[in-house]
Formats: sequence, C-alpha cells, structure tokens
Amino acid sequence: MTQSTETLLLLGGRSEIGLELAERLVRGNVSRVVLAARDSGSLAAEEARLRAAGAVEVQRLEFDADDVARHAEVLAEAWRMAPVTVAVVAFGVLGDQARAERDAAHAVTVVHTDYVAQVSVLTHLAGLMRAQGTGAIVAFSSVAGVRVRRANYVYGSAKAGLDGFASGLGDALHGSGVRLLLVRPGFVVGRMTQGMSPAPLSSTPAQVAEATVRALDAGRQVVWVPGSLRWLFAVMRLLPRAVWRRLPR
Repeated sequence: MTQSTETLLLLGGRSEIGLELAERLVRGNVSRVVLAARDSGSLAAEEARLRAAGAVEVQRLEFDADDVARHAEVLAEAWRMAPVTVAVVAFGVLGDQARAERDAAHAVTVVHTDYVAQVSVLTHLAGLMRAQGTGAIVAFSSVAGVRVRRANYVYGSAKAGLDGFASGLGDALHGSGVRLLLVRPGFVVGRMTQGMSPAPLSSTPAQVAEATVRALDAGRQVVWVPGSLRWLFAVMRLLPRAVWRRLPR
C-alpha cells in the first residue's frame, strides 16, 4: 500500500487491538489518525506510538461511548478535523458475569456499552460515510456471540446483538461505496482478559490486527480470528444444549 492522506478514526483510543490495527494502517495507506476516548488529554503515549509508526498527524477527541446523546456531535467534530476514510469501533467492556447475574444494573451497563452504544455509533458512521460516498468501517464482534454460552451470557448476548446488527448494516451498505468489515475473534490474550486462563485457539491483539488488515485489503465482509474458529463453530452450533451449557467461557 502506498502512503496517502487517508484518515483513521479510532473510537476507543486506548484499545490494544485498535492501536495494533492503527499502527499497521499508518504504515500503509493512512497518514492521519483521530484518537477518540474518555480523558483524551491523557493519550500522549498512544499518540507518540502512532507518530513513531509513521502517522503524519494525530489528533485527540473527547469521546464517551456510553453518552449516546452526544455521539452525533462528537462524530461531526471528527469529520471537521478531516473526512474519515476508515473508522474502527474498538471500545467495549467484558463485565463481571457473576455480578451481572445478581445485579441487573451491571448487566445493563455491559449491554449498553457493548451493544446499544455500538448501534448508535455504527448508525452515525454509516450515515456520514454514505454522504461522502466512500469509507470503511471495522466492527469487532466475538465468537462469544455466535452461540451464547451460559458461562458468559451477558457479554455474549451483547456481542450476538452486535454481530446481527453489523451483519445487516453491512448488507444495507452494499452498493453505497461504504463497506463494513465484521471481525469475529476468539479469546484474545490481553488487558481485558488478564488473569483468565486462555481458551483454545486464542490470539493476541497483534494477531487480530494482522488478520483485520489482510481482510480490509482483500475487501472481505467477515473475518474470523483465527480462521479455524469458523469451522469449529460450524460444528459447535450443533452440540446439544445439555452439553453446550456446561462449556466454560
């Protein structure tokens, strides 16, 4: 890929996967980055990392994913900085499953961040990119949402909703000049899962980012990370429910 003046908007400016992906994109066809996160003034290390990778310009934008009432205003501000050509939606929370089973407010918090806020952001991004006639959106689902397990059903249900919404939005964008890439990673060994035992076929943020870049370059609509999970889940969907409910996270 040759250097150009394309602009990346990273919603979730501290995300491990998002930053790994941003690094790879600025080494390719992206020269400007907008980092959007809470307390954006403290993103100096993230900005320095992307400048070191080759970003010509890095700007910061105050963004609270849960404040859906301000999403339109915040995204309009991102577009005033520069027309966005690639938007990566990389915010999210894992939550505490045991707590969520007792505390409805915590369950709602997880679902709000991982589904409701994502629906809001993706809808606004699609509208802005449709208006300019071009762009790419990256949304991160999870295999946890492909078939929801008892062990993490609150997080999994939010990802199931997001997966369905993003799949439908991608189809709705067909022919508009805008495309949506849906990424379905398995267990990712990183900050969010620190202290947890890795599941089989785990990956790292760097591996997820590499697979995402390849999928973007290939113009794909969906990518599983690692790819073997696609075939594993084709079988796992057929497991009897009595077996499925006993599977670990």
